[in-house]
Parts: sequence; C-alpha cells; structure tokens
Amino acid sequence: MISVGLVGVGGWGKNHARVLYELGALGAICDTDRARADTYARKYGAKAYYDIESMISSANIQAVHICTPTKTHAEISKRLLEAGLDVFIEKPLADSVAKGKEIADFAAEKRRIVAVGYIERFNPSVMYLKELLQHQKLGSLLLAEFHRENRWNGIKDVGILLDTAVHDIDTARYIFAEEPIQVFARTGKVMGNYEDFAVIMLGFKDHRTAIITTNWVTPRKERKLTAVFTEGVVRIDFIQQEVRIDNALGSTIPYMETKEPLMLEINHFLDCVQKRSKPAVDAYDALKTSIIAEAASYSSAKGLPISLNV
Repeated sequence: MISVGLVGVGGWGKNHARVLYELGALGAICDTDRARADTYARKYGAKAYYDIESMISSANIQAVHICTPTKTHAEISKRLLEAGLDVFIEKPLADSVAKGKEIADFAAEKRRIVAVGYIERFNPSVMYLKELLQHQKLGSLLLAEFHRENRWNGIKDVGILLDTAVHDIDTARYIFAEEPIQVFARTGKVMGNYEDFAVIMLGFKDHRTAIITTNWVTPRKERKLTAVFTEGVVRIDFIQQEVRIDNALGSTIPYMETKEPLMLEINHFLDCVQKRSKPAVDAYDALKTSIIAEAASYSSAKGLPISLNV
C-alpha cells in the first residue's frame, strides 16, 4: 500500500482521513489549523504538518488528497504535481475553468495522475443504474430529474453551482454517456454572497434532458434521481442507496449491498496510483463538468440558454 498525505481536515477532509486510515494508507496530515492537524494526526497515527512545503520535504508519501477550499485547489495541486506527487482533488477541480485547465495541462506535462472527487459515480445505486443503461433493460433514457437539497451555509468561497450542482452535472454526463449541447439555468441567493439555490436544464441530443434542482435552503436533506426510460422509470435515493424500478410488469426494488462510496472512490484512486492507470474521473473529464457549471452561471446571469461544445 502506498503512503498518502492529506491536505485539509476540516469538513469533508475528516472523512478522507478516516477512510485513508482504514485502508492503511494515511501517512501525513497537513492543515494550517495546528490544533486540527494535531488532533487528527494523533487520532490516526499520522505525522502532522502545518504547511505544504514541510510535508513535501519531510513526509515519505507518493500521493496527496486535497480537501481544502475550492479557491486553493489550483495553487496547491500544481505545487504537489511539481514535487512529483499524484493528486486526488475533492470536487470541483478548481474555482474557474481557466484554473482547472492549468491543473489538467500541468498534470499531463508532469505525467502525474489527478483524480477528482465526483463520488456519486461510486454510489452503488448509480452503478446499478449504469448497468441498466448499458444493457438497455428499460429501453432508452429520455429524462433525468435530480434533487440535491438541504440547509447548508458552510461553503464560503463558491456558490452552489460549483460546490453542489456539479455532482449532478457529472452524474448526468455519466448516465447519458455523452455531453450536453445546451444549458439553461436560473439561480438566486438568500443567505450568502454566492448563489444558494439553482435549477439547471441540460439538453442532450434528440431532446433528451436532465433537470437539476439544488439548494442550501430546504431543512430536510434530499439526494434523489428519477430517470425516465422508454420502457420504465427508475427512482434512486442516493443516501439510502435504494433503487426502485417501475415498468409494465409492476414495481421492483432490487437488493443491493450497501457500500460506502467514499471508500470505493479512494480505493479506486489508490489502485490507479499503483497501476499507473487512468482514474474514472481525471482532470480533463472533471474540466468538462466545470465548463458546464460555468456556462450555467452565465446562463443565469444573462437569462438565456447557452449552447455548449464540451
């Protein structure tokens, strides 16, 4: 097993620390908050660092997970790539398409692996839906409606499009197995400096459509997808990892073993590092999601549908 450093143990980074520890791969923890770095280093038996340069020069690691605010992703990842390390970046890739492309191009130049944390691809319910699609068990996919909602105002550097809607933009791209050709969005804000609610429509070829509704306002947490096929409907609860299939024969809820998506995702990254193979979501793939999210923001600002060439 390789040894991995973790930059940022606030918020979602704590979960990365736990999973890396459980996989026997956590070698170093770095956070500018010294107390936080020390706390999790002690908890998981890792070495604590308080700046990236110290970790690079002292820690015996082969890869690093970046779980810091989005605006820091480009600077941190390029420094780690320069040091010859492979990198896992929590979504989104960066806070702009331009910075995301810098990361992708720099990783290619340095011949290093970059994976981006679009965790729903590793959700067993989505994996099951993808299998249905690949075998055309319900005909063709026509519509996909996503709901990702809960009260949350913990993100301070980007809005809901880049932080939250990107999950469902990526999943829509994944299940339709192609890129959208048009986006139209409406967003608004009621709590912070950035948009905190949004509705996005993605247009694919042959009038197939994904509708993404997301907000940080609703008090009850919801993560759901309804996929309409020519021969049935599939309803997914991302949290419960439950799939319900309705067709002419009736309704079925297939049994699936519950697995932690983050565990599957991180294990996949470690495997890619060891085998020098391409991750499920590399930097260039994640860049496409960023392009769509940025176009959605522009669409909302202008009140117009935007044609895409992703």
